[in-house]
Amino acid sequence: MTDQDRRRVLADFLRSRRERITPQDAGIVAGPRRRTPGLRREEVAQLSGVSVTWYTWLEQARDISVSRQVLTSLARAMMLSSVERRHLFALAGERPPEQPPVRSPGPALQRLVDALAPHPAYLLDANWDLVGWNSAEAGLIGDPGELAPDERNLLWLVFTDPAMRTLLADWEGQARDLVAQFRADARERFDDPRFDRLTRELRRVSREFSEWWQAHDLADFGTSRRVFRHPRVGSLTFDYVKLAALDAPGVKLFVCMPTDEETRGKLPALATALKNV
Repeated sequence: MTDQDRRRVLADFLRSRRERITPQDAGIVAGPRRRTPGLRREEVAQLSGVSVTWYTWLEQARDISVSRQVLTSLARAMMLSSVERRHLFALAGERPPEQPPVRSPGPALQRLVDALAPHPAYLLDANWDLVGWNSAEAGLIGDPGELAPDERNLLWLVFTDPAMRTLLADWEGQARDLVAQFRADARERFDDPRFDRLTRELRRVSREFSEWWQAHDLADFGTSRRVFRHPRVGSLTFDYVKLAALDAPGVKLFVCMPTDEETRGKLPALATALKNV
């Protein structure tokens, strides 16, 4: 699509959204002899804090610059939904606004995680809090449901639970990689109070976390391999597959895929490991 084509699509989109809104929706008192469907251009301009001429040019697909602030004002004036807002920004050549992360997944996503058993699977939010898991994951690392809510965090478990140092065959290598991945993953979360509280507490209670956090290393996740020394099931080797939940912003699904027949054969026992304790 050329720039001119994109401006035409943007103009058509704005016009269609403007004509959809009634004056009553926008809190405008409509006169008795109103012929324009929806809002007039001057009304949208007034609600958005821009000049009528400038907005008219926008609907005429003229080559004018549009700031993120003005796009936000237009989206608010036209009462755009979140998907419409992202579409508006994309047409204007701007990065769409970030969707606020969810704090808990919906029941359908949890049912998907449950259905993945006997493969261990879990859900992490934007701060790597465990917001969902299945019986196999609980059998692998222990039941997160028995922990206080603030302690249901992957990094907190890795750095504060002594059992994790035994469970992970290469604890130091895996833990350091996780810190680098978390720093890269959390680049949009530095103003989040939960993020600030978590990293501050981890630096306080873990010398290793504090040292590796200050190193400012960054790493992409990719597909990583982890070897576990499970106290009841024995040695297990998994490739971790990471998937994004598109209908739950910030939530990621992790599935542990066995790398060999020995690990695959132990999965049924892993899913019932907690029941046999």
